[in-house]
Amino acid sequence: MSKYVLCLSLIIGLMVSSCIPTQDLIYLQKKDNAQPEEIISAVESKPYRLQINDVLSITIKAIDPKLVSIFNTTNNEASAGKSETGLYFDGFTVDDHGNIRIPVLGNINVIGYTLDEVRQFVEKQLLAEYFNKEANIFVTVKLAGFRYTINGEIGTPGTKTLFQEHLNIMEAIANAGDITITGNRKAVTIMRKTPTGVEMHDLDLTDINVMKSPYYYLQPNDYVYIKPLKQKTWGTGKTGIESLGTIITLLSLATTTFLLLKK
Repeated sequence: MSKYVLCLSLIIGLMVSSCIPTQDLIYLQKKDNAQPEEIISAVESKPYRLQINDVLSITIKAIDPKLVSIFNTTNNEASAGKSETGLYFDGFTVDDHGNIRIPVLGNINVIGYTLDEVRQFVEKQLLAEYFNKEANIFVTVKLAGFRYTINGEIGTPGTKTLFQEHLNIMEAIANAGDITITGNRKAVTIMRKTPTGVEMHDLDLTDINVMKSPYYYLQPNDYVYIKPLKQKTWGTGKTGIESLGTIITLLSLATTTFLLLKK
């Protein structure tokens, strides 16, 4: 009788250890008795500073469109709603020296500057050398898409480009088809390029306090990696039913082998 109890205990223990707990699958849980008022729902991300190979979309407008046509690579109206491919070819790419080349204005160094700082510089140079205040110059500087790469235990891994200015980790994951059931939501790694090197940080997406992290909001060119849970490497199953099926298969195999050897 004790052998049966021991065998049953081993089976139950294997099923429990191989199953993925519900707490590991639910996002943004309130832990450590955290109160709603203590949770920061949004964290202001630091302004992004341009890097090599970034692509900028720059448009210059004025009361008389003909005055600024020579500064724009394409017609402003035609460029509205342009695809990622179009923006790549018609945009201004930051070269290896940190410069972009604008018609008439020539080379402008933008490496390490924010988009707003580049806009102010372009406006200032236009007013100083080509236009007066009555021309009502209006300059818009944007990244040609918010690009990030996501890999690991995710629905659709790869490099994604979204046409929006801000993106948090939850939106990035949703856009990539969500983390698979075998993905580790408690250790999502963010790799970020900085002027001093590459920073790496793990986020626990099951904890609502993750929204306080400076890495909660992504920056362009971030790399996101979702590690697998240990249950995936075990191969016993992700749920109780799958684990039970694996155990029954193993027991059947063991019984068949025993009977064959006994003969």
